[in-house]
Amino acid sequence: MNALLTLTGYYLRGTAKNRFALVFGAVQPMLYLLLFGPLFARSGVGSWGTLVPGLLIQLGLVSTGLAGFGIVIDHRFGVLERLRVTPVSRVSLLLGRVLRDSVVMLVQAVAIIVIGYVLGLRAPLAGLLLGLLLITVMSIGVAALSYAAALTIRQELFAPLISTVVIPLMLLSGALLPMSLAPAWLDVVSRFTPFRYAVEALRALFAGSYGSAEVVWGVIVSLTFAIVGMAVGTKRFQKENA
Repeated sequence: MNALLTLTGYYLRGTAKNRFALVFGAVQPMLYLLLFGPLFARSGVGSWGTLVPGLLIQLGLVSTGLAGFGIVIDHRFGVLERLRVTPVSRVSLLLGRVLRDSVVMLVQAVAIIVIGYVLGLRAPLAGLLLGLLLITVMSIGVAALSYAAALTIRQELFAPLISTVVIPLMLLSGALLPMSLAPAWLDVVSRFTPFRYAVEALRALFAGSYGSAEVVWGVIVSLTFAIVGMAVGTKRFQKENA
């Protein structure tokens, strides 16, 4: 535990020195919030309580989805080689990075919620806190899978490949527009992505429906996704450091 906390603190200090890393992941959701949000709210399709939860999922996909790029750089400059000789467990080496990424994403998410409130979002405090917890759990799985991908595919292919994958996942989740508006076939396809359940759970939480079926399914799917993501990431990380 001490090693994990030390590693997480070390990674957080490194991130704090790089302001670009703090801002980059939140740029796209913030632009959607500022430029698309007013049009969305006036369209009658949904409210700020519909859009902001979707943008939080987009944030999780973008911010933690590209987390593996950091390990690509560490691999290139020999940082991973030096970590191999330390007595710290491989799980801690991975989890320290994942927790750092989740904390960064959480700070970005709070910023989006604050701006959302300025623009017109209204949600109960309990719903906001539970929503932040849910998106943090989901981001753990995304970050872990991002690291696994970064250690598996060619380094120069990582960024374009992940960027290509993130866009359809975001659209299928219903982050920008509710999937109730989609044709039947697209609605069915979207149900095979875990992020749809997270989006619907967040919207329910922001509406104060804490015990709804959407919240229950969102929690189950998000926890399962985080566990699977960590299992895959840990296995790949151990193989890399064998």
